[in-house]
Amino acid sequence: MTQVSTKPGPLHGIRVLEFTHMIMGPSCAMVLADLGADVIKVEPGPEGDNTRRLKGAAIGFFPSYNRNKRSVCLDLKQPASMALIRRLVETTDIVVENFRPGAMDKLGLGHADLSRINERLIYCSCKGFLAGPYEHRAALDEVVQMMGGLAYMTGPPGKPMRAGASVNDIMGGLFGVIAIMAALRDRDTTGHGAWVQSGLFETNMVMMGQHMAAAAITGRNPPSFGDPAMVKPWSLYDVFDSAEPGEQVFVGVVTETQWQAFCQAFGLQELLAEPAFATQSKR
Repeated sequence: MTQVSTKPGPLHGIRVLEFTHMIMGPSCAMVLADLGADVIKVEPGPEGDNTRRLKGAAIGFFPSYNRNKRSVCLDLKQPASMALIRRLVETTDIVVENFRPGAMDKLGLGHADLSRINERLIYCSCKGFLAGPYEHRAALDEVVQMMGGLAYMTGPPGKPMRAGASVNDIMGGLFGVIAIMAALRDRDTTGHGAWVQSGLFETNMVMMGQHMAAAAITGRNPPSFGDPAMVKPWSLYDVFDSAEPGEQVFVGVVTETQWQAFCQAFGLQELLAEPAFATQSKR
């Protein structure tokens, strides 16, 4: 039986003040909390974060991305709430926010304002787009998947398909954590905090990097993973019903070694000599 460790996490003693909503910002602070940081999530009063009230397929939003956190409901337009936040900032190590561009500055909660209260503060902004022509635009995971080409790479040619999870949001949060960890390490040396950022669109570019490199090298747009024209296609594999009622089996074979192992395991050695299945593209 697996024993649950009671040892404090590596970020024990680090305080995080979180001003976020939906997925990207909450997932960043979630990882910090999982690593042992004391995360205080500031939710809009009096009813709290809107994702608390989501139903249906989205009912898992709040508990998934806000685990291991404490919460406080505050009206950020009230002087008493702002005074409380400023007191918290005095003993806070990290602020995480994913408000629309400029919103935190208008509230007096931007990096410049809060770093004057605490020069050791590490301030992480999770945005749709980083500095550039789109920096003032709002963004959604699925929009970025379309803009950045990730949806194009998923599915058959000409039919872009959104990935089945908010991959840019979650990875954008993880990149925020990486930047925060680097800033914490730097603070150990300099004694000063920093302003770090993570972008939804830029996260998508990391995932698309190999395809952009291929386009630069070949001068051609890369085919989608479901395109048989790929030199090494990643097929859209089917699923198969099994002997267990309601249970299905997925089989993915993407290398020659896997193809040989598959044929051996299922007693289909004769297929290894079949010309029609001799290469990955033919299969």
